[in-house]
Amino acid sequence: MELRAGVLLWKLLLLQSSAVLSSGPSGSGSAGSSVVSESAVSWAAGAQAVLRCQSPRMVWTQDRLHDRQRVVHWDVSGGPAGGSPRRLVDMYSAGEQRVYEPRDRGRLLLSPSAFRDGNFSLLIRAVEETDEGLYTCNLHHHYCHLYENLAIRLEVTDNPEAASAYWDGEKEVLVAERGAPALLTCVNRAHVWTDRHLEEAQQVVHWDRQPPGVPHDRADRLIDLYASGERRAYGPPVLRDRVAVEADAFARGDFSLRIDPLEPADEGTYSCHLHHHYCGLHERRVFHLEVTEPAVAAEPPPRDSPGNDSSHSSAPAPDPTLTRGRSVINVIVPEGRAHFFQQLGYVLATLLLFILLLITVILATRQRRRGGYEYSDKKSWKSKGKDLNMAEFPVATGDQAFYRSEDIQLDYKNNILKERAELAHCSLPAKHIDLDKEFRKEYCK
Repeated sequence: MELRAGVLLWKLLLLQSSAVLSSGPSGSGSAGSSVVSESAVSWAAGAQAVLRCQSPRMVWTQDRLHDRQRVVHWDVSGGPAGGSPRRLVDMYSAGEQRVYEPRDRGRLLLSPSAFRDGNFSLLIRAVEETDEGLYTCNLHHHYCHLYENLAIRLEVTDNPEAASAYWDGEKEVLVAERGAPALLTCVNRAHVWTDRHLEEAQQVVHWDRQPPGVPHDRADRLIDLYASGERRAYGPPVLRDRVAVEADAFARGDFSLRIDPLEPADEGTYSCHLHHHYCGLHERRVFHLEVTEPAVAAEPPPRDSPGNDSSHSSAPAPDPTLTRGRSVINVIVPEGRAHFFQQLGYVLATLLLFILLLITVILATRQRRRGGYEYSDKKSWKSKGKDLNMAEFPVATGDQAFYRSEDIQLDYKNNILKERAELAHCSLPAKHIDLDKEFRKEYCK
């Protein structure tokens, strides 16, 4: 009966309390990952490269005690008797409550549902003078490595009117009447203290790779790891078959990336992202990987042949450059103004060549047409000569014999030839002949 009355009194005082413990880093739940380490590593080509990425906060198999990783305990120090701080009461998230002093059993109470509603207040049923001191509410999350506390000072008075609560600048001060109940409030409703999520659904690890010259926001995803055991591999098959993370990574908190064998093309920046949404953990570790040439072992000098006193062999030494592996160099050349003018020159030269070719074709075409016109004119004159009307051309006999006006002295053999020559030298009047008229006369006959 007294226990029920104490629980009822505790609930009534709980409704009157208003002090709330502020949540720590886990309550913020920052989604952005912060860089906790950045290092430069160098490995030889052909060797096995190991990029270390470890965190004990990501080990989900630590919770083997069935959620006994969360605990709240109240301590007191600085009482009338003085001395070191002593433990009063503690309780695990499984609901087990333990009171250390026999005199406090039944007098100090914690809510059985503290880890469900986030109220870890301590109820003192009947305050005594020896209860004065500095009380501390301590919250421990061993799984997430979180530790939070809240201090309250309790003072006992015999004056009922002096009972009050105030803030002294650092902590709350509660003045309680002797024999009356006192409630030391401690409230934290952050999900990490109240909820029980499936841890394997809250943890994820992934590796990213940035080739040289590529920013972080354009990195390529390599591997995704989940605490449930699911794994996803990305990237080209050439690299996917050579990278691996241990199968028991979440059991040991070791998510180191192994690349075997290492090739020169694997050079770049690698990032290990650790996300524990339940504990509010978001970390990133950056590795700048440099691939060097493999070390070439020195060959022993050849033995001297028997009977040869010379200590050096006549065979030529092997070329050391032939033993080196192939190297891939990624060069990013920015396109400047010279590149633009070079491309412009190519375009203008092509255009000029096209114009010259066009002019040559035009000139050749015109020359060919001109030769065709001359040939057609000659042919047309020959074809039209048979149909010409001779009436259109007056014939002057005097014009035909102008070159005979010279006095030519010839020795003719007879008189007939002489007379003909004289007739040819004398000028006769021009005679017009109408060929059409003559042609009609002949036609009429």
